[in-house]
Amino acid sequence: MTLIRPQSGQSLRRLESKSACPYCGTGCGVIIEHDGQHITGVRGDPDHPANFGQLCSKGSNLHLTSRGDDRAREPLQHQRGSESWSPLRWPEALMQMAKVWAEIIHTQGPQAVAFYVSGQLSTEDYYVANKLAKGFIGTNHIDTNSRLCMASAVTGYKSSLGMDSVPCSYEDFDSADCLFIVGANVAYAHPILFRRIEAAKLRRPELQIIVVDPRRTPTAAIADIFLPIQPGTDVALFHGMLHILTWEGFLNRAFIETHTEGWEELKARVQNYTPQWVAETCAIPVADLRAAAIAFGQAPAALSLWCQGLNQSSHGTDKNVALINLHLATGQIGRPGAGPFSLTGQPNAMGGRETGGMPALLPGHREVANPEHRAEIAALWGVESLHPQPGYTAVPLFQALERGEIETVWITCTNPVLSMPDQTQVQRALEKARLVVLQDSFLGTETAAYADLLLPAASWGEREALVTNSERRITHLRTAVPAPGSALPDWMIFRDFAFILGDALDTLNHPLPSAKDASWAVRAQRMFNFADSSSIFLEYRECTRGRDLDITGLDFSVLDNQGPQQWPYPEGAVTGQARLYADGVFPTPSGRARFRDPEYLGVAEEIDARYPLRLTTGRLRDHWHSMSRTGKVAALFASDEEAFLEIHPDDARRLNLDNEMLAKVSSRRGNNILRVRVNADLQPGLLFAPMHFGRRYAPAALCNQLTLAAIDPISGEPEFKHTAVRVEPVLFPWQGTILRLLDKDAYFHAAQRIARQFPYASLGRMRRGERAGFILRIAGEQAPAASDIQAWDQALGMDGLDILDYDDGRRGIRKRLCIRQDQLYAARLFGEDVTRDWLRELLLSAADVHSYRHALFAPKVPTDMGTWVRSRGVCACTGVDERTLRQHVAAGAVTLGQIAQACGAGGECGSCKPEILDIIRLMRREAS
Repeated sequence: MTLIRPQSGQSLRRLESKSACPYCGTGCGVIIEHDGQHITGVRGDPDHPANFGQLCSKGSNLHLTSRGDDRAREPLQHQRGSESWSPLRWPEALMQMAKVWAEIIHTQGPQAVAFYVSGQLSTEDYYVANKLAKGFIGTNHIDTNSRLCMASAVTGYKSSLGMDSVPCSYEDFDSADCLFIVGANVAYAHPILFRRIEAAKLRRPELQIIVVDPRRTPTAAIADIFLPIQPGTDVALFHGMLHILTWEGFLNRAFIETHTEGWEELKARVQNYTPQWVAETCAIPVADLRAAAIAFGQAPAALSLWCQGLNQSSHGTDKNVALINLHLATGQIGRPGAGPFSLTGQPNAMGGRETGGMPALLPGHREVANPEHRAEIAALWGVESLHPQPGYTAVPLFQALERGEIETVWITCTNPVLSMPDQTQVQRALEKARLVVLQDSFLGTETAAYADLLLPAASWGEREALVTNSERRITHLRTAVPAPGSALPDWMIFRDFAFILGDALDTLNHPLPSAKDASWAVRAQRMFNFADSSSIFLEYRECTRGRDLDITGLDFSVLDNQGPQQWPYPEGAVTGQARLYADGVFPTPSGRARFRDPEYLGVAEEIDARYPLRLTTGRLRDHWHSMSRTGKVAALFASDEEAFLEIHPDDARRLNLDNEMLAKVSSRRGNNILRVRVNADLQPGLLFAPMHFGRRYAPAALCNQLTLAAIDPISGEPEFKHTAVRVEPVLFPWQGTILRLLDKDAYFHAAQRIARQFPYASLGRMRRGERAGFILRIAGEQAPAASDIQAWDQALGMDGLDILDYDDGRRGIRKRLCIRQDQLYAARLFGEDVTRDWLRELLLSAADVHSYRHALFAPKVPTDMGTWVRSRGVCACTGVDERTLRQHVAAGAVTLGQIAQACGAGGECGSCKPEILDIIRLMRREAS
């Protein structure tokens, strides 16, 4: 364990270990505070060059996510179709798995088994998993959930620049003259990078910021030019900008002639993308299109930033190369402040790409389809050969599982039942699989319901590891505390399985590829002789020798002594390389970057009379992926307590919808029921729903039941950003709410079981100071039976002596309040819940309710209490809500500094600053 010494006067048990945040790809340095057994707090690492001590709302609450009764502590066997799990010992669990895998490999061949892993794995985890799949078993069917976010950036970089090498650094934010942000809500998805953008704009007001997004997001609030294009029209936009740059004299012809190829073909293509046609196609003003192109072309240094809005498309590779074309045509690459910069979505998606953890890749940015590359890695691994055919990417992998072509899948640190498109198909595939193995740190995910075995993995803070962030910077994560129970690091599980699988293959007399090894068991011992994380890194490091990502000059001691480093870092280097291609030489056969000339193609699923609206999905500020971590932190529910559907006011009026109503959203694959939010920042005809909520929190709001499995033909990335849907109001005759303080985790799990019994349910956490609880909102066609209500009261601990009841069976109203020492600790409001927000306030504020007893069951809030409607939380750090912010703005606090001084909001992590500014601007418009 690498520790920072306690400060003078501190207890020796107040220890600190350096790590990195396990959320997005920014790679923020984190100092873990702990006592050697439990994580007690976190703070940003001021020495880490990714964040210089800053953390967002999610990172600031990391210490609240590492423990709880939902952690996986021991191997478990699951009886499908039930909630019954039986504990196993590690040897027993791995032997059960190995017997099935060995039999499938022996009878059906290695291509009948598959791995589906995660960008949250460490570099060492990825390397061992990849070696196990491709080197030992012989299957290339290993893909990662990074397929769902970054695959199109990978293929775009490779197609245009020759390698999957991000050429930029975060320091380029500080020297760019033009920031071109496309399909990235940086304010939400990469909040610490957005702080850097804000600081650059404050320091240099002349910095031009262009934001391209179908939605007016908080990121767009900082834009000088905002282009709200139609979903999927990015290629047309980029070609139109290049048309203007070409015919109005903004090209860098010297760079084009010396360092690129394919220009004439592209020039012929974009000649037809006239400004007028492009503006009409994208539904933006011609003047704004021209302004964006000229701002980009005139800038001494232009930096583009993009994320899932560009990548998650059936034409994502085309969008990436069309954007990179702008940089090549203007020579905006390889210089400070200039270049195409893909922002990575996960903490080690980059490390997965580097180690070859995708079906077409091999370690060190090598290709499965390249015979020389296969021979190089086969020699390094000591195997005879590697399979020459790339494996299935994520969507085809699960389709092959449903067909029976693949019989078993090992899912690691990801939740495909929630995160994959066309969820129903993924569920069918897992139901048909002979064996589903889930390796995870947490219990109860949507995928766990389909697993036969659950293998407990060590989580953040519990393992030593390396990760690579968006700017190619490698950070060494130190172990702070032991993993709970018998949970192990992921690489160790892969290693131990290889040993047992070797024995199982020997038992079946499965033929060895050659006589090099006496048995499969001997082969496994030779190939996976890893004692610790460092030994894995040293082997992987050799795979990078002479490659574009050469890190042969790095080891753990360098990273510990000099801090996180960027690659390449070859032997003899004393520092990493901030940016690539400064010499204008690219890793292509000709040494030149390549212009690509894709044709603009529409979305995979167009709207029509039956499905006339466009749905796009995306992230929220305070939640991440499928909420296995953020779902444990009540403060992170304050801004978005339940799943929702954003809709433009014009569409809402036409469909008879309003705020807080429920709406049914239907696509050709399924339907959701979502709470309505009317939002003028959307275009008419465009809807937005967050991606995070699953069966644990919103059983009827699974947005990927709606999305389609159309994929990019090159990258294999699905089209999450456009689905044709229809929307209609849902008016349930019965509704109810349960509020309860959460003094036992079992009560939250009981609420989850109750939620699954209703056609609509939303379960969220809430907190005020030390009082934490949950709110469950439910709705249905009829009131539940009295016997069911009684059982739920018992499960929720609401059946004691300190209760008040009000029942009106004729009207279906049944209310119960649980009061202890004149403080409300639980409430059941069935059939009528108008006072929900008032009672919630009484519960969280520990108010003395004695004087209100006469009014607690009334169908309205007492008149002396004013109007009580819950206000959406804005600042997760301080708990300040929108109502409070509006009061302070009305009182004269009209700058971020004044707001922070008045109530603290925006003065800590800063993630809420864009929303505070939106409130200030909106109130100014309202006043005028």
